[in-house]
Amino acid sequence: MNPLLSHLQPYPFERLRQLFAGVTPPANLSPISLGMGEPRHPTPQFIKDALCASLGGLASYPATAGEPRLREAFAGWLGRRYGLAVDPGTQVLPVNGSREALFAFAQTVIDPSRGQPIVVCPNPFYQIYEGAALLAGAQPWYAPSDPARNFAVDWDAVPAEVWQRTQLLFVCSPGNPTGAVMPLAEWQKLFELSDRHGFVIASDECYSEIYFQGGPPLGGLQAAQQLGRHDFKNLVMFTSLSKRSNVPGLRSGFVAGDAALIKSFLLYRTYHGSAMSPVVQAASIAAWGDEQHVTDNRTLYRKKFAQVTPLLAGVMDVALPDAGFYLWAKVPDALGLTDAEFARALLAQYNVTVLPGSYLAREAQGSNPGAQRVRMALVAEAEECVEAALRIVQFIQKSRTA
Repeated sequence: MNPLLSHLQPYPFERLRQLFAGVTPPANLSPISLGMGEPRHPTPQFIKDALCASLGGLASYPATAGEPRLREAFAGWLGRRYGLAVDPGTQVLPVNGSREALFAFAQTVIDPSRGQPIVVCPNPFYQIYEGAALLAGAQPWYAPSDPARNFAVDWDAVPAEVWQRTQLLFVCSPGNPTGAVMPLAEWQKLFELSDRHGFVIASDECYSEIYFQGGPPLGGLQAAQQLGRHDFKNLVMFTSLSKRSNVPGLRSGFVAGDAALIKSFLLYRTYHGSAMSPVVQAASIAAWGDEQHVTDNRTLYRKKFAQVTPLLAGVMDVALPDAGFYLWAKVPDALGLTDAEFARALLAQYNVTVLPGSYLAREAQGSNPGAQRVRMALVAEAEECVEAALRIVQFIQKSRTA
């Protein structure tokens, strides 16, 4: 067996299952889960129709690079959304969801023969970053988030000697779990560091279409273009239909950026067997070509967050995020509970599931920045999310007087 597998930590939801072992929630309260970030709004009918209409394509092996029409759909969306002009033949590539692509990209980029490579990632973070780094033979380094800046990552906290050994940087904007969006000045800082030290930037942007205030979040390629980096040197962005179009089961997304990196990634994926099904390609072309369903989806999230956030803000330190569909809430100090104890007691007393923030972060530089926070995914219908919020309010108020 690959000895690097022993370095992997249990996934957060496995830890949650262990935490809840032996808990019997009250039978008179229906279960409500805010734990898993899985979109639950209905899949648009036109996407399902496109999927069904293309079933004849199952008789053919798909190309790893995808059909030209699909790559053109990616390029077209990048043009409409970010004002970018990319080459569909060399600068975009289909992937089976951003999760598998983020993992595979690290295996493509990391050169373990070049002396103890480092992969820098935010802390807290999407757990695939860590696993991808470890199985590529690299050492993760966790850059802390700053609560004073709505949990934006503090890139200045990364020492110079760490940057010198860094081969890959994972950026998540809008962030999971905090929802923070990186401004242009931060992108410029990272590009300058990449130029100085030669590392690659993988920009995870799968939450880019769910936002609450002002215009759409700045993307990595968009930032590069604004700074005159038209070749997107050492930069690849990752996006997905899962959150944007409510099709997590479709497993469809794409990467775009530096043509040289895309070429190497295509080579890796050709041998890895990562071609997208022709049926999925057809549905994806339809989804990337339509924006009305994305606007409607965003409206649903905005209404939910407008209802739920004020309720919880009355009893917890929590604020509307920049983007994404999570609330990153602080466990009240007066309760005397850790984030894990809070989650377990909430399930036991009110049948509501939340994810402990410490499960999404690592102890680094003397602290776990996810400790005493919980992540709440507002993915269910508004009525269910409001009911969950009301139960959390009752739980906190009752626990304070106990």
